[in-house]
Amino acid sequence: MSVAELKERHAAATETVNTLRERLKQKRLQLLDTDVAGYARSQGRSPVTFGPTDLVCCRNLQGHTGKVYSLDWTPERNRIVSASQDGRLIVWNALTSQKTHAIKLPCAWVMTCAFSPTGQSVACGGLDSVCSIFNLNSPTEKDGNLPVSRMLNGHKSYVSACQYVPDEETHLITSSGDQTCVLWDITTGLRTSVFGGEFQSGHTADVLSVSINGSNSRMFVSGSCDSTARLWDSRVASRAVGTFHGHEGDVNAVKFFPDGNRFGTGSDDGTCRLFDIRTGHQLQVYYQQHGDNEVPHVTSIAFSISGRLLFAGYSNRDCYVWDTLLAKVVLNLRSLQNSHEGRISCLGLSADGSALCTGSSDTNLKIWAFGGHRRVI
Repeated sequence: MSVAELKERHAAATETVNTLRERLKQKRLQLLDTDVAGYARSQGRSPVTFGPTDLVCCRNLQGHTGKVYSLDWTPERNRIVSASQDGRLIVWNALTSQKTHAIKLPCAWVMTCAFSPTGQSVACGGLDSVCSIFNLNSPTEKDGNLPVSRMLNGHKSYVSACQYVPDEETHLITSSGDQTCVLWDITTGLRTSVFGGEFQSGHTADVLSVSINGSNSRMFVSGSCDSTARLWDSRVASRAVGTFHGHEGDVNAVKFFPDGNRFGTGSDDGTCRLFDIRTGHQLQVYYQQHGDNEVPHVTSIAFSISGRLLFAGYSNRDCYVWDTLLAKVVLNLRSLQNSHEGRISCLGLSADGSALCTGSSDTNLKIWAFGGHRRVI
């Protein structure tokens, strides 16, 4: 068979796949005769209301000299780790705003960071394709810097995200520009499982984000530049459990809903979406119309403790608080005093849900606390 014939067959097969994909999309839309917001409105539900003192900026964490790319809270809620373009990890006391550690990284191009479940270690990764682990209790070197306690080598492209497996100090999942996710054994430094890559059910472009199910730590979801999110079972690396379509741009952020049965996504297409892992259906789209033609990218998302609120950071400095039930924006942190002066690059909620931390290209992190008579939602 000649090269020309192979190309012709490949083109025909691609066209068939695209046609079937479009038919599947239309069939899904026919089956989904309503969404969460439509049903909630039909039941007479009213949106959450926020007063001017219900969410206030109580801390401004200054210390980075470059854009803040990533942050994570410890489970006990009083410490935050942040990663910045300045090539440093900083560990903060969230109650006092004091720095407890400032770690100069071997590779300055860091993209992600995470606390271990006990808060004794932090992990980070970036353009060096390595996930580095630091034990915060290790003695410092002569130059005052904390040494790397473990380097996880194996990815063939940048490390975009990392998260420790809940309640397991020795296992961690990373995502990468090499189109894979990896489960690591930190004790040995070896890969336990690789998700995607040569397997057909894997992502077909860079993987940008991961989120592990808090109710079932064997399950995790990943978001990719192929505009999909995929659900994985860490015991079955050979294939994705489910592939979730709907986005029309890179999926920059994924986060499990508190009950573990659903997850949220945020994308370059300007939308956040809610998916059900049991049915595979999209439950809701969260999109705010903008006056200009520029659609701001969603950079990061987080759910409140109950799941009633969705916090979403955007590339245009907006940080919306969505009512997940009615798909309405109930607050924009950009409109509050002491808001960020640059794009929101990352955000995260404390373990008890009492505070939100946001990181920005303005080099600062801010902690927002529920005030007034507002209960944690």
